[in-house]
Amino acid sequence: MVWESPDIIIVQKDKLTSHNQITWRFVAVIFATAMSALAQDAVDQHNVVWNSPGRDSGRSMPLGNGDIGLNVWVEEGGDLLFYISKTDAWSESARLLKLGRVRVRFSPSPFTTGEPFRQTLKLSSGEILIEAGKRGSEIRLKIWVDANQPVVRVESDSDQNLEMQVIYERWRDQQRRLEGQELLSSAYGLGKGPVIVDGDSIQQDVENRVVWYHRNTRSVWPGIQKLQGMADAAGPDPLLYRTFGAAMEGDGFTKINQTTLRSTSRAKQQSVSIYALTMTADPIDQWLKEMDQLIARVGVTKVSDRRSAHEKWWQEFWNRSWIRLSAGREQKIVSSGYALQRFLNACGGRGAQPIKFNGSIFNVDAKEKDDSYDADFRRLGSPYPFQKTRLIYWPMLAAGDYDLMEPFFRMYTANRILAERWTQTYFHHEGVFFPETMFFFGADADRNNGIKRTSFSSGLELVSMMLDYHQHTQDKRFLREALLPMAEAVITFYDKHYERGADGRIRFRPAQALDAWQDATDPLPEIAGLRWVMGEINNQKLPLNKTVTAAVKRIQQQLPALPMKQENGKAVLRPASQVFGERKSSENPELYAVFPYRLYGVNKLNLEVGRDTFQARRFTTTGGWAQDAIQAAFVGFTDAAKTMTVENFSTPTKGNRFPVFWENDSGATPDQDHGSVASMALQTMLMQTDGMKIVLFPSWPKEWDVEFKLHAPLNTTVEGVFKAGKLERLTVTPEKRGADVIQMKPE
Repeated sequence: MVWESPDIIIVQKDKLTSHNQITWRFVAVIFATAMSALAQDAVDQHNVVWNSPGRDSGRSMPLGNGDIGLNVWVEEGGDLLFYISKTDAWSESARLLKLGRVRVRFSPSPFTTGEPFRQTLKLSSGEILIEAGKRGSEIRLKIWVDANQPVVRVESDSDQNLEMQVIYERWRDQQRRLEGQELLSSAYGLGKGPVIVDGDSIQQDVENRVVWYHRNTRSVWPGIQKLQGMADAAGPDPLLYRTFGAAMEGDGFTKINQTTLRSTSRAKQQSVSIYALTMTADPIDQWLKEMDQLIARVGVTKVSDRRSAHEKWWQEFWNRSWIRLSAGREQKIVSSGYALQRFLNACGGRGAQPIKFNGSIFNVDAKEKDDSYDADFRRLGSPYPFQKTRLIYWPMLAAGDYDLMEPFFRMYTANRILAERWTQTYFHHEGVFFPETMFFFGADADRNNGIKRTSFSSGLELVSMMLDYHQHTQDKRFLREALLPMAEAVITFYDKHYERGADGRIRFRPAQALDAWQDATDPLPEIAGLRWVMGEINNQKLPLNKTVTAAVKRIQQQLPALPMKQENGKAVLRPASQVFGERKSSENPELYAVFPYRLYGVNKLNLEVGRDTFQARRFTTTGGWAQDAIQAAFVGFTDAAKTMTVENFSTPTKGNRFPVFWENDSGATPDQDHGSVASMALQTMLMQTDGMKIVLFPSWPKEWDVEFKLHAPLNTTVEGVFKAGKLERLTVTPEKRGADVIQMKPE
């Protein structure tokens, strides 16, 4: 539904009478209110509603404020429960742990088996609403994580007076040794003895407040640094004495034991606040004092004012951008999947560290064959694989979610100096090399260390994404403090690392074509990446230092040609000029020249090479972190892009109830790549940018009606309505950028 304003209203401001000014302001308020309500309705059509309780955390609903996350569910005939998580709750063995589990119990219970029940995730305001109980004894619960403060709120409003208990349930109550698959979620490769999980502590000497924390009194960091020859690396241990936990309290509540709050009297309206904090604390008194101060700071502002600011944040988030497909089953699935994946990113994407592809902060109790694991278990471990992490962040550009990208860039910029020292230690030259899989503190994944180290494309793609970010935002500080130092360091690495052949060309050897071929000569991702990055550096006229500027020119002149071959009479790209050994993964390295390095595609002279390469690819798949849907959209294969995007968003979530809690082929749940790839494919079908050009409908199905608002370079937004095969409305801001729009005919 689109609210149409009057055709035209012109008011000459300097001739307005006082009465007219008041009238016009009134009209403006009514207009803004109506638009806000309609925008809220458009978002809330994707709300997730459950009409029955769940039985375990696999049936939970996510919520978060960017740093603190909840998994919320109600047991049938039981209680309200939720896990609390935080993006920086790293243990002594580099595991990203939950802060804890909380149980909320009412007496008499409104969650009686067979009685009415409704649980709603309300997207527009970032909250979970629960209504339960028969008429006359109904309860209404509101759960929200303050978008601007580190506090969780649980608020109840019932038709009858109830007793309310809030219970911290501790499962890490003592030391425990990790065994079997659980080792995969830790830094386990040191070979220096068992991996031990320490228990959590409860503060004993505080009235009417339950406080608990996990404190790292030891750390695997020194062992990792020693193993990797970086024992003398500058900087403090990022794990030692890291302390994370929570405190809960409520007006009219008393502490009846060390883990439980209970309302002092039965009441209809009750509320509890839970505060979360991570910091390095030595001694522990530092954390306890900071928690007291945090609670005091938050308490200065009225809850009603915090609530208004919370709702404002979510309103502004949803107003940044949208893709809303009209009626039709598959269109509804795609629209909802896109909105819900973006919601998950907002819930977990503004913290100290980037979003984990293997669960974000919403992983829950897991079952692996015949074994069960607690909610601290994380399939595929605690390091960040660049190949899987980057896919979460690419679609944030078109969505305008630039603030959500900051933790990703920050992790690499904060570790750049360490990576330069790492490069000098191992390769004996300048520049920066980031291992494909690394811990948040910059070290290589310990179980990977010792493998023959060859060049990999993570640094190039990182710079490519940074270039796009700068082109979008024109952020001068980001250019100065992040992009330029990183680009110069990565370019220096490639200039210094490889020998030149007899023909004067760079010879990429030893090297690897992603993970697919771990022994290759002249891999396409390196050549395409350098060609793309050098071109973008020149197009954006980056003010690199003189030494690196000369290196850019030198590399451009010395790059070998992209590996190609003739197949069925057509020129197609190859993964590398030569590959050796067995293929190790199902990637298609040759398609990196389509995405992420957009050398071949729609509105480019060499489109057919990209198309023929896509059709000749060895692995044809979608789902998880497979990029086929994105690459199909970039080369204009509308049917393929549409089919794979619909398939991705329609994929069942197996044992998980929430519709976008997908599981990938490696068992990481909820998989953040699956929905992110589908989201970027949808964006790319609708709009692509090439330099200053904005290409609309490059791979868009003509039968899909859509309303959209997306972001483009130079702080540009493109908002439009496409119906019945025609563009009914288009607004480009700033207006002058409308001259750069190219509209293609949907197929």
